[in-house]
Amino acid sequence: MARTVRILLLSLVLGACTHAGQKGGRDSNVISEAEIDASGGTTAYDVIQKVRSNFLSDRGKTTIMGAAPNKPSVFVDGVHFGEISALRSVSARQLASIRLYRAWEAQQKYGSGFVGGVIELTTRK
Repeated sequence: MARTVRILLLSLVLGACTHAGQKGGRDSNVISEAEIDASGGTTAYDVIQKVRSNFLSDRGKTTIMGAAPNKPSVFVDGVHFGEISALRSVSARQLASIRLYRAWEAQQKYGSGFVGGVIELTTRK
């Protein structure tokens, strides 16, 4: 009986870990098309500021030398688009989703040099 309870508890804990980063069944690192439309923002920057302002936060010192950018870089449909200020030049009406990749995810997907992370904009097709 005690073993069954421990296995059940372990299963619940492991199940909870697999949903880290999600809120109510949705990924907290993704802003959906519905959220973009509901935000009322006119640019990608406006949308992010209203819906997930933490995407825009400074990551602090990212290297011992302090030379690497500490804010996310911006990619549009997989192509490097610029620094965070570039978000102000992208119309919210063009966007299908906005995703934040943390530093380790960004480096896996886009290579080294993105220690501040990446904000990836996916446009509507």
